[in-house]
Amino acid sequence: MSYSFQTNVTSLMAQENLRVNSAFQSRTITRLTSGYRINSSGDDAAGLAVANLLRSNTAELQQGVRNANDGISILQIVDGGLNNISNILDRLKTLATQSASSTFSGDRATLNNEYQSLLTEITRQAANIGLSTGPIGGRYNALLGVYIGGGGGVQANGNVAVDLSGSANRVDSNGLGIGSSSVSGGGTNLISGTAVDLRTGTFLAASTQAFTFNFGGTQVVATVGGGATGLGGQAVVDQLNSQISAYGVSASIDATTGQLNFNGGSNAFNVTAGAISGAGNVIATAAGTATNTSLTTASGQTYVDVAGGPEVLTFTIGGNNTTVSLANGTTIDQAISQINGTMSSLGVHAQLNTTGDGIDLQGTAAFTVSSAGGGVTGAFAAGAATITDPVANAASNGNALLALTAITTAISLLGTVQGKVGAGENMLNYASQLAQSQISSFSAAESSIRDADVATEAANLTKAQILEQSSVAALAQANAAPQALLKLLQ
Repeated sequence: MSYSFQTNVTSLMAQENLRVNSAFQSRTITRLTSGYRINSSGDDAAGLAVANLLRSNTAELQQGVRNANDGISILQIVDGGLNNISNILDRLKTLATQSASSTFSGDRATLNNEYQSLLTEITRQAANIGLSTGPIGGRYNALLGVYIGGGGGVQANGNVAVDLSGSANRVDSNGLGIGSSSVSGGGTNLISGTAVDLRTGTFLAASTQAFTFNFGGTQVVATVGGGATGLGGQAVVDQLNSQISAYGVSASIDATTGQLNFNGGSNAFNVTAGAISGAGNVIATAAGTATNTSLTTASGQTYVDVAGGPEVLTFTIGGNNTTVSLANGTTIDQAISQINGTMSSLGVHAQLNTTGDGIDLQGTAAFTVSSAGGGVTGAFAAGAATITDPVANAASNGNALLALTAITTAISLLGTVQGKVGAGENMLNYASQLAQSQISSFSAAESSIRDADVATEAANLTKAQILEQSSVAALAQANAAPQALLKLLQ
């Protein structure tokens, strides 16, 4: 090794070690003051990537827990509303039971006023909790997905589904099948024909039977099929109701005869039972109408006046007369429209029969109709139509008995929805608990990678300080060494 004034190698080495020791001390102080072992990518690039993923998963789960809590809160609101509707159903059943007694001597109209107002209240509350028909009232009548996360990259595993979709989860009065029910005086017309008792046995084995309904001009065909083994009576009714309840009409089994009943409350409709497609037992045959009173034109008549002046129909309801004048050339559809325009507010409705060639008149109270007019040959003219008396089975407690059956079914339907809501609350609680556990685990894993070991870094700081002080002292000695070479020049 040579000695030189120009290059002080020892000083350079001391400077380098001082720089390294200073950087070591600076890094140690940064870790202690930030609390993190990794403060930049250069500290541990691979570890930083893993820690960032863990931190991202934790953030997802933390929001997922909030989502779960929000979902639980919504379901609790829905649950409270369902419980309230259940209480209303109890009151409806009380009113129906009171009206169903033949010995009831009060005013059934008064009972029915409260009954109908409660049906409206059920629909209002169902809309408020989002389980009724419509885009607003049915906002929760859907497949609800609450995203919580923690699925390990599989989104489906991070989503909790609560299925409240479809008509089966609507709890308004129509959705529960009681929208057309009533506890007023009067009953419904049994579908005529074969007196089939649906209370025992099975029906429609390996066959089907179609029922054609007219609902104010809308024709609907409801088909009942028994499969290989056939259907019990209640299953028959359930199949029919799933297809017609949306129109305000319900099917039931007569408690006395076991025959099939249809009830439309104040909704006018008619129905015809079709032929059976197979060898199974039929449910019913021929045609029937279903309101408190039914007056029907003769089959085969198409309403067109061909001569003379207008035909004047006089409706008598409770001793009061109301007339409808049908001019020459009036078609069957025009006649229906004119009658409904005048009479519907009085509870009398006209509609095309199920065969499309006659007019049915139906009313929520007893009424009569007569026809007059010079030279008239319209569908209601003398000799051209058959006007029948009010249906014989319109018993004073008939509507109430049907309402009891409908309410019992509604309670069961509501219970099913309540079960789904309760199960959804429990699922979200369990999912939230798992997410909390995952948050703890992911946080611990991130900490082991990213966080600083304070004990180790404190020891390193002491070491760095000593090394830095030693480097400064050694550098001072190294800088003084060239001065010794001056002695060679003396």
